[in-house]
Amino acid sequence: MLETRETATPFSEPDGGDLAASSSRYFNRELSWLAFNERVLAEAENQRYPLLERLRFLSISGSNLDEFMTVRVAGLAGQIRRQIEEISIDGMTPSQQLAAVHDEVLKIEALQQQTWANLKTELVGCGIRVIGDERIGVQGERWLKEYFLEHIMPVITPQAIDPAHPFPFVASNGIGILFSLNRVVDGSPVMEMILIPQALPRFVRVPGPEAIYMSVEDLICRHVEHIFPGFKVNGHGVFRVLRDSDIEIEEDAEDLVRYYRTAIQRRRRGMVIVLQLQGRFDPVAEELLRAQLGLDRALIIKTGGLIGMAGLAALVEEDRPELKFEPYSPRYPERILEHDGDCFAAIREKDIVIQHPYESFEVVIDFLRQAARDPDVIAIKQTLYRAGKQSAVVSALIAAAEAGKSVTAVVELKARFDEEQNLLWASQLERAGVQVIYGFVDWKTHAKVSMVVRREGEGNRTYCHFGTGNYHPITARIYTDLSYFTADPAAGRDVGRLFNFITGYVEPKKTDLLSISPINLRTTLYNCIDAEIANAREGKPAAIWAKMNSLTDPDLIDRLYAASQAGVEIVLVIRGICCLRPGISGLSEHITVKSIIGRFLEHGRIWAFANGKDLPSRRARIFITSADGMSRNLDRRVELLLPIRNRTVHDQVLGQVMLANLLDTEQSWILNSDGGYERVGECENPFNLHRYFMINPSLSGRGASLTSGRKVPKLSLRRGNI
Repeated sequence: MLETRETATPFSEPDGGDLAASSSRYFNRELSWLAFNERVLAEAENQRYPLLERLRFLSISGSNLDEFMTVRVAGLAGQIRRQIEEISIDGMTPSQQLAAVHDEVLKIEALQQQTWANLKTELVGCGIRVIGDERIGVQGERWLKEYFLEHIMPVITPQAIDPAHPFPFVASNGIGILFSLNRVVDGSPVMEMILIPQALPRFVRVPGPEAIYMSVEDLICRHVEHIFPGFKVNGHGVFRVLRDSDIEIEEDAEDLVRYYRTAIQRRRRGMVIVLQLQGRFDPVAEELLRAQLGLDRALIIKTGGLIGMAGLAALVEEDRPELKFEPYSPRYPERILEHDGDCFAAIREKDIVIQHPYESFEVVIDFLRQAARDPDVIAIKQTLYRAGKQSAVVSALIAAAEAGKSVTAVVELKARFDEEQNLLWASQLERAGVQVIYGFVDWKTHAKVSMVVRREGEGNRTYCHFGTGNYHPITARIYTDLSYFTADPAAGRDVGRLFNFITGYVEPKKTDLLSISPINLRTTLYNCIDAEIANAREGKPAAIWAKMNSLTDPDLIDRLYAASQAGVEIVLVIRGICCLRPGISGLSEHITVKSIIGRFLEHGRIWAFANGKDLPSRRARIFITSADGMSRNLDRRVELLLPIRNRTVHDQVLGQVMLANLLDTEQSWILNSDGGYERVGECENPFNLHRYFMINPSLSGRGASLTSGRKVPKLSLRRGNI
């Protein structure tokens, strides 16, 4: 018997024959995202995972939901305030979407609280306690008091709420406490607020062999008599605020750097989107918050449990390795080690594809470091979308510029929530002599590419790195992505044209290999889909396999519907949002959609087209890309789509990476035609793609060992098991 779990199904059932012409053929984007986050939350109840990893999934679901509210839901609320009646692809107005989203968020918040209650009980059984009102013994209480007086009391600032004291500003993700007091000497009522500085730890751990934690808000409330001597405490209420955190670009922005520096400041004072109230909140205090925070279209969440689920990440840091995944050390590509660490020599010999996090991101860093110190390297060009706070990539570019090389960095200021960090990197790069370009005003530069020009023999050779993920060493340990290295002259010419397009707005007349959005990436995908449709009509094998993070573009979805109607067999691996409705007779009966949620975050983007032969085959057309199936990626971002022509790399991307995603059962969910997701559960031949790649090395990175007899288990597709 299959073990299944279905997430919320807020979508209507198909209407039959008229569906193909109606907006009901699409799922709502926002509700689909919430269904994704519910799948993330479901992993917190997955008994196959160690306990603290399950807690991590709960924390991630909280962090995800916070970002969703401050960006997507804030956008809906903004449309309503500005009276913008833009209809979503599924036919809903902003007001209808906001109401539906609020309902689903409340359901998910209740699920999070129940999950936290369950995990909290299990943690106690493992010697980890999170306390609230309960006492912990004389020594523990003494330590808490001393910690409060030494580390908390000097930092917090109580503020009276009355006509003489203006209501304080509450930052986004800010937690505050309202206290209802009476002055002992005269009995007069007083309302006081304490805003908890975000520099304070979310949870405090009591020293000792048993892990005892207390939230900082509970610690403050426990020692309130030290804050308000001479007052009687009648009650208190803990609250949390989330604000609109999106940044909109104005078309007439004359200086992007200056604009973003001021926009970041404005974002901190955005409209309140969520007010979360904990416990039995005092009605007078609640009314005060409602009046002072300006809760236009805001969601008010009342809970008896924990607020700010993302903060549980602090508990995951507890040193209990038996309650976490076994540590994993990424492999370094043997191909490069065989060339004594010379990346250029290894790439000259043959193209290489690296799959992170199973293979080390350090090879990307080494590629740039080698370029920086190599006297024969003339120039380096690099895109930077998200690079992290401690970026070895940026350090390598600075070292190259200081060594006298021509270095160009395209720094994307519009990378959401990384704008401030990217401004800092841009400043450091410019001081080192790097030519910093900020790209287009209207389009984000989302393509991930490095280009190194090196003197060799009588001329120059160009080495390129293409990535499906960011140049971010931290996320590269968690996100599954592909890094592709090549010295193919055609790729080098195209990358040169790409950088000229970004830096000088010189749109390439033609490209040899690459497809670039918003120029021709969409057209390339459509041509490939249309070729499969033609093959299906001629009775040839016709199939499409694709892997991406999101699929929301209605035109691309309609093209896939047309392919299904022609008989093309389509399997989509979409981790997050999917607006395509699969499994509808006469519309999408040949389309299967699955989502994989597990130890690593599936992030790579791959397209595979059968090209007249049964997949997988060496005749298949394989592409890797930086773009998801979203309108913004296809029309409003600079993205790359790269065909894979090298035979070994082709086999690895299709026969290893893509096929393993299709075969996975242990971490997979299947999307039903009503919008619900059903976990695959137990089966006769279970397969876990993360475990497979942690154990088995890649093809193109193995070098001479590929033919040494050390075999990698070959994957095979069992027809009908997807």
